Amino acid sequence: MTTTELTVPQAGAKGTPDGRGSGRRRVLGAGKQLHAGPVTYVVLTVFALVSLAPLVWTAVAASRNNERLAQTPPPLWFGGNLFKNLQAAWDQAGLGTAMVNSTIVAGTITVGTVVFSTLAGFAFAKLRFRFSGLLLLLTIGTMMIPPQLAVVPLYLWMSDLGWSNQLQTVILPTLVSAFGTFFMRQYLLQALPTELIEAARVDGASSLRVVWHVVFPAARPAMAVLGLLTFVMAWNDFLWPIIALNQQNPTVQVALNSLGTGYVPDQAVIMAGALLGTLPLLIAFLLFGKQIVGGIMQGAIKG
Repeated sequence: MTTTELTVPQAGAKGTPDGRGSGRRRVLGAGKQLHAGPVTYVVLTVFALVSLAPLVWTAVAASRNNERLAQTPPPLWFGGNLFKNLQAAWDQAGLGTAMVNSTIVAGTITVGTVVFSTLAGFAFAKLRFRFSGLLLLLTIGTMMIPPQLAVVPLYLWMSDLGWSNQLQTVILPTLVSAFGTFFMRQYLLQALPTELIEAARVDGASSLRVVWHVVFPAARPAMAVLGLLTFVMAWNDFLWPIIALNQQNPTVQVALNSLGTGYVPDQAVIMAGALLGTLPLLIAFLLFGKQIVGGIMQGAIKG
């Protein structure tokens, strides 16, 4: 294995201020990997099991019937009613339309938030303009305002626009994120050298070309993380969609709300609906999780 010699001068070494002594050598193994011990694997296994427990219990409950779920002790293994309950939840909640609507809403919000937050973050991080500090402070300050305070004026505004029970009512208010802007600004401060932007300007690149060929590639790891967080938040959002939409044009969370009605709600069907609503998020993470984690590691190495 190749080695690298690292000379660490001491206080009494030759060439130091006092001019005495000799250097001390340390030999470091290049490319040496750290190996986790058994305690690490035990801790990670416990955390994984605890994290998976709610999802597994949802699947177990979705495969049983309402009578069995009411018994003590509760069931700890899968039953034979899973596909029956999934079909019942799909039909009762109208999840076909809801899945399409949630995909449109979450996808549009994610793209808009990532693009606009990256542009705004780049402006706050690298561009010089008047009142930039004040504008950034106001942007961060909006995160301290509870979103519930904006529900009534936002609903009145959307009603005046004639957008009641339409998807743009849910999409428009969340196309830009104060958290996303601050997140991208902090990332670009370290990941994007000012010299790189100046070199692109010297080469005659326009502002649009600088953003497309310099800013976006440098911000790709943070954009992937922000996109994942935004998609999950938009998919799971319930407060504003339940106010702005109805059961004829719902998102997934609004549609699942209809499963809890009735004198005796069917808990097994409700769990089946929750499982169906969670599956797209799991599929998205399985498909893009490797790229997202790789982007995070790439950004950490560059930083």
